[in-house]
Amino acid sequence: MKKIILAGFWLLTAFFCHAQTNLSRGEALLMQNKPAEAVVFLENAVSDDTSNTTAYLYLGIVYEQLNRPNEAVAVYRRALPIAGNLSANVANNLGNVYFQMGNNEMAQQYYSQAIDYNSVFSKAYLGRANTQIKAGNLRNAVSDYEQYLTLEPRSNQRPKIEQLISLIRSEFAAEERRKIFAEEEARMAVEERQRLLDSVSASLHSAADLSKSLSSGAESVEQYEGEFELD
Repeated sequence: MKKIILAGFWLLTAFFCHAQTNLSRGEALLMQNKPAEAVVFLENAVSDDTSNTTAYLYLGIVYEQLNRPNEAVAVYRRALPIAGNLSANVANNLGNVYFQMGNNEMAQQYYSQAIDYNSVFSKAYLGRANTQIKAGNLRNAVSDYEQYLTLEPRSNQRPKIEQLISLIRSEFAAEERRKIFAEEEARMAVEERQRLLDSVSASLHSAADLSKSLSSGAESVEQYEGEFELD
């Protein structure tokens, strides 16, 4: 009996070490920027332990690097229900893949989901801001960019983001000026139209009075009292 238990223990230990070896080797190759070599080990690591969220994340990243976005999406989707405290990371990665695929709606959905999982997950705010820009929702984009900079005050992207925010706000100001000018122009047009209408109405009234005075005698028969005298 002891031999059976011991054999089982060594088998389990060997399996665990094998799984760790696949994950460790895959991770090392990923860090060395060798995704084509890492992919086999990470696929094996996921097969070895289907509950290892880190293995799913690494494999998804490798698929992204190998330009296999559909497979990356599939891996991240498998990982999300079991991701636990890594849920925001997985959802954010899904957002990144969909963004690269040009699916702005799905990208924004997963960035928002990542924020729901973790309200201080800064990368999701940056990703969602980029989707807002593409969708033309500039005010929402500014809000997300500002939140990102609040969470990442030392970001090396700060100068570019601040420049972009400044540009967007300049567009807001220009649009507001155009709106004010258009409203003022419309108001002046209404006033000018009313002035011309009043002028035309006054002219028509004067013409009516003149017409009345000229035609009043001609439209009646004058009475003559007395007798006709013939020479």
